[in-house]
Amino acid sequence: MTNFSGLSVLKKMKNLLLLHGAIGSKSQFDSIKVELGNDFNVFTFNFPGHGGEVIPDGGFSIEMFAETVVDFLDSNSLDKVSIFGYSMGGYVGMYLAKKFPERVERLITLATKFQWNEETSDKEVQMLNPEKIEAKIPAFAAELKRRHQPADWKEVLRATGNFLTVMGKNNPLKSDDYPEIDIPILILLGDRDKMVTLDETVNVYKLLPNAQFGVLPNTPHPIEQVNVKMLLMFFKGFFNTRIFVI
Repeated sequence: MTNFSGLSVLKKMKNLLLLHGAIGSKSQFDSIKVELGNDFNVFTFNFPGHGGEVIPDGGFSIEMFAETVVDFLDSNSLDKVSIFGYSMGGYVGMYLAKKFPERVERLITLATKFQWNEETSDKEVQMLNPEKIEAKIPAFAAELKRRHQPADWKEVLRATGNFLTVMGKNNPLKSDDYPEIDIPILILLGDRDKMVTLDETVNVYKLLPNAQFGVLPNTPHPIEQVNVKMLLMFFKGFFNTRIFVI
């Protein structure tokens, strides 16, 4: 397929799965999905316990989220996809690339925290107190309520807190795992991200044998504040798209 609209040309449509972050939902990708729709077959879904989905009895875990992705691929007859994972979604994507390499063609992560220990998890859990959010950031509380209805958004935060506590005690991905992940990977980080550090991101990038690294200028952690047009340029470069100045 040849498409001279905009700045890019893609030879054929690729299957691309977008994975949202913790306490997020697929609705956060609505604008990105529209922008990518001309060049990719785009798929989104809600992780269990997110976007109105029921919280599993066993709570959240990276392993469970990854298995859910595999089930989604199977149910949609997708043998192999490329993945864009934001924040926790990027971690799930990396875990899939390690445990199910036959299902992942390429991987892009954005604002993904790979370094977890008890100190970092405790810090993040403190920010997930629903009562404090409701009192101090009512607009965010209202957004979380809308995002996860009819489920109780407060229960989503509590389940996420428990999940991060476990992550801090036993990080599912160890340093020895990354050199074994040899698919093409693009690691992206916003220069104003206050949750994910540059050092921890670069450390993982250096361990990956077939990775690229990029920094998005003037970009904080929240996906809603990412410049979609700029992000799309990284996508097109990573997927070997020829760029034409029209």
